[in-house]
Amino acid sequence: MQAITLPTFGDEDVLTLAEVPAPELREGEVLVDVAAAGVNRADLMQRQGFYPPPKGESELPGLEVSGTISRIGDGVEGWSVGDRVCALLAGGGYAEQVAVPVGQLLPVPEGVDLVDAAALPEVTSTVWSNVFLTANLQPEEVFLVHGGSSGIGTMAIQLAHAVGARVAVTAGTQEKLDACAKLGADILINYKEQDFVDEIRSATDGSGANVILDVMGAKYLGRNVDALATSGRLVIIGMQGGTKGELDIAALLGKRAAVIATSLRARPRPEKATIVAAVREHVWPLIEAGRVRPIVHARMPLAQAADAHRLLQGSSHIGKVLLTL
Repeated sequence: MQAITLPTFGDEDVLTLAEVPAPELREGEVLVDVAAAGVNRADLMQRQGFYPPPKGESELPGLEVSGTISRIGDGVEGWSVGDRVCALLAGGGYAEQVAVPVGQLLPVPEGVDLVDAAALPEVTSTVWSNVFLTANLQPEEVFLVHGGSSGIGTMAIQLAHAVGARVAVTAGTQEKLDACAKLGADILINYKEQDFVDEIRSATDGSGANVILDVMGAKYLGRNVDALATSGRLVIIGMQGGTKGELDIAALLGKRAAVIATSLRARPRPEKATIVAAVREHVWPLIEAGRVRPIVHARMPLAQAADAHRLLQGSSHIGKVLLTL
């Protein structure tokens, strides 16, 4: 089968389309013929040598796909050959076929195109597990998501809005802020021109944000704590702004606040299955009702994986970038 391989680490041009052996099915897995694969920041980090796959998982990049089941492994029940699915992966998505643990499979939601469904597993699992299962966002609370126009951001806005939270976003252009507003964001902050701490305080009469979802890491650590409300929860899921920062413990104690750092890829399969089951229960009905939808910026052929990485690195996109087969 054809797949995008990483013969070495480096810039986008190290991504190589090559013939590789088809994946072997283990017990509890199904084989999916891939229609599309989502492109994520984690893929860029893996390409650069900073984010290896968990032990025993595929070395190929790609953390989510959509497609059709072509073979059923031993011990799998409830799924059939020909089912249209999307899936959360630990790796291997940039390929014509991928082996998927049954607990990480999701049916393509009604009303969603098979290709576009590849934009759903990673963002829905990330947002639901972090914003709702971990940070316990509640209706009428203030939720701030940095990078509101990203794949994660566009899903976070929609889900937080759907449960009745007040949504704040940061983005770097008016076009991106306008897109966030259309998805349900109430507080729009241009981080190039405005200080998000001041803007959040102003919009909340000084109270701050109850939950913050952050992809920047060290660069925003102190200011995120400043922007938190009493009993606020800061969830860090990325390191785009560095890995080492200084934390004012007194400020954190004074607010009785929490700083939580999480990742999804390295979690054991049973934990991922629990998250995927929660997504199917809580998020899929919202998608099928038309209240939440995948936001897709571009669809590009698998052979153009390097260009897709350049597009994501340039941060000009709004929503997800997909590789199609």
